[in-house]
Amino acid sequence: MGKRDYYEILGVRRDVSADELKKAYRQLALKFHPDKNPGNKEAEEKFKEASEAYQVLSNDDTRARYDRFGHAGLGNGGGFEGFGDFGSFAEDLFGDIFGSFFGNVGGARGGRRTQSGKDLRYQMEVSLEEAAFGTDKEITFTKPARCDACEGSGARKGSSKVACRQCGGQGQVRIQQGFFAVTTTCPQCSGRGQIIPDPCPSCGGAGQVNKKTKLTVKVPAGIDHGQRLKLRGEGGSSPAGGPSGDLYVEISIKPHSTFKREGTDVICEVPIAYTQAVLGAEIDVPTLAGKTNLKIPAGTPSGKVFRLKGRGIADIHSSRIGDEHVRVYVYVPTHVSNEQKELLEKLSSLEGTNHVGESGNIFGKLKEQVKDLFE
Repeated sequence: MGKRDYYEILGVRRDVSADELKKAYRQLALKFHPDKNPGNKEAEEKFKEASEAYQVLSNDDTRARYDRFGHAGLGNGGGFEGFGDFGSFAEDLFGDIFGSFFGNVGGARGGRRTQSGKDLRYQMEVSLEEAAFGTDKEITFTKPARCDACEGSGARKGSSKVACRQCGGQGQVRIQQGFFAVTTTCPQCSGRGQIIPDPCPSCGGAGQVNKKTKLTVKVPAGIDHGQRLKLRGEGGSSPAGGPSGDLYVEISIKPHSTFKREGTDVICEVPIAYTQAVLGAEIDVPTLAGKTNLKIPAGTPSGKVFRLKGRGIADIHSSRIGDEHVRVYVYVPTHVSNEQKELLEKLSSLEGTNHVGESGNIFGKLKEQVKDLFE
């Protein structure tokens, strides 16, 4: 009897995507898995058939050969090459698909994996100026570090660890699951391969204690709110002698009373007097680096925006620097002196006899009288 079509076995179209293929196989594998159908030879054969089909179609090369030549293009009498290594294939596959079914199924056939230390996170708040120009900031945090009393071994001074009897020091045990076997972390030693008969009293056998640590963090110019810095190896130490974890510093920028940030640009609003808007003036405006002079042309309307090139924030990914945008608005005082009131009333009467577009001569007449009072 000839072999069934692999696409037919999995119940999928020939143009099926990798994700859809995996989903179809997952459903069949769960349905016909030997552990769910003990003693059912038919279910076991269907499980093997579906696994064979998935192994061929999930590989781009073998799938291309199968699509072109059918079973004949796969060798081994119409089957697929490497089916004798199905145990290895299933072990890798089930580590991906059936991890929760078997517990912690590990792919560590080459030996015990070295456990890395924990990654840590630290929230750092910086000012807008510090974010714009960069800074060095010292931080203090607590992290798991090697226990000095036992030098990280976890065993009381003068004693030592012994090999785990359950896994023979390998850190893993092999469990038979129906017709194939999987490797999983040893439950007795948690994958360490050793146990501690006499734990260190300082760390309780963990080999680690929490220690307060000081560190100087270099904050690059142009960093933005929500970005983070990775400090490799500055996280928790490894309890098994492996590499330390990393420290991730998450940046939070404090709100500024004067400036609003938009990417690499900053925006601020500056009030000017009515006479400065009409007659023109030179005023000091704030920037992230200090004050600078800005020329206000005569006849500047309220809401006019001036650009100060290169007065913004550095781009963290290049040498470009953003701009500052200064929006001026006419400040209307709530209280005026008697002399100011008298001049304003005179100005009002003059404006009443002229159209707005023809009133330039008014300001020429009143320029000297009004300028000293309102600047």
